[in-house]
Amino acid sequence: MRIASPAVLVAALLAGCAAAPPQAPPDSLLADRLFTPPREAVRSDDIFALSDAMRRYLAVDIADQIRLKGAQFGLAEALQKDSQLKLEYDAARTKNAAATFASRTGNCLSLVIMTAAFAKELGVPVSYRAAYLDETWSRAGNLLIASGHVNVTLTRRLLDAKTARDRTPLTIDFLPAEDVRGLRTREISEATIVAMYANNRAAEALADGRLDDAYGWAAESVRRDPQFAGAYNTLGVIYLRHGDFAQAERAFERVLAGDARDTRALANLAETYSRQGRTGDADAARKRLAALETYPPYHFFDLGMAAVRRDDWRSAREMFAREVARADANHEFHFWLGIADWRLGEESAALRQLTLAKDNSVTRDQHNLYAAKLAWLQARRQP
Repeated sequence: MRIASPAVLVAALLAGCAAAPPQAPPDSLLADRLFTPPREAVRSDDIFALSDAMRRYLAVDIADQIRLKGAQFGLAEALQKDSQLKLEYDAARTKNAAATFASRTGNCLSLVIMTAAFAKELGVPVSYRAAYLDETWSRAGNLLIASGHVNVTLTRRLLDAKTARDRTPLTIDFLPAEDVRGLRTREISEATIVAMYANNRAAEALADGRLDDAYGWAAESVRRDPQFAGAYNTLGVIYLRHGDFAQAERAFERVLAGDARDTRALANLAETYSRQGRTGDADAARKRLAALETYPPYHFFDLGMAAVRRDDWRSAREMFAREVARADANHEFHFWLGIADWRLGEESAALRQLTLAKDNSVTRDQHNLYAAKLAWLQARRQP
């Protein structure tokens, strides 16, 4: 986005769908010397490790259904029935398998990792797929974050199959059924899943302002899968925030070498040029970007917020409605459209938008906040 010229950060999953950059030693783009050691342990080799509680769950809680239905279907039932694990989607933090099981919450990547950990323990073959979904954008401060989606497929073990051919794969997806019907996906490697995990952790540390931790996780992501383009974009944003412009430029150019139409890397490269005073290069990059992306994410939302500051709620509602029309899954857009409706006396429309904001929230805290605001408005609705 060009209004406030923030760095654009791709936080998570769908970045892996871009064309892979040319292969090169990842250490050539890393600069450990520029950062102090991270405060938290940066490791991804244990993300599938089972806790004692997870082993007890397999050996005791669902042992009967695994014996009766086979490991593939017994595990799938435990994951998907509300009466059993009672998993809750929460995108606040990316967690490893043990932490996801302990909290019974996680984003789609965390839940996929936990599922794969259980399957591995049971000897069930697993594979992973990334979805061709429109990216979902959110903001943390002046970081613009794009998220995608992954799921996991379980294949029946030979010992559970009636015949050698009876190994029907079963996909576990934590999106609602109506959202995944007809979903186009492509297979990705476990190395990419691990790189996505490290990249998410880097993005979360960056959003918290912990640059040394963010660099440690981004470097781990690059090393885990040198073909995962999203890690290079995140690495570039970290360099940019750290004031290491030459390193940032090289990271963004690495992404663009694999996909010249990557708007996130191009926007970041333009910002890098601008901060170095290279006005001509920045203008040229932004011209290329404008040809690819007429209106960047949050464009109409920011125009709507400007109208709010002018107390022009009619214009604000128009802008928020335009943003909702192209990004219907963003809870923030529905919330502000609802506030504009309320200020214009459209109470029913306002309550409908607040309900959509609550339904599209991606963390438990967001859900509770919108539920409280919705209750407050309902209590003040005119009879």
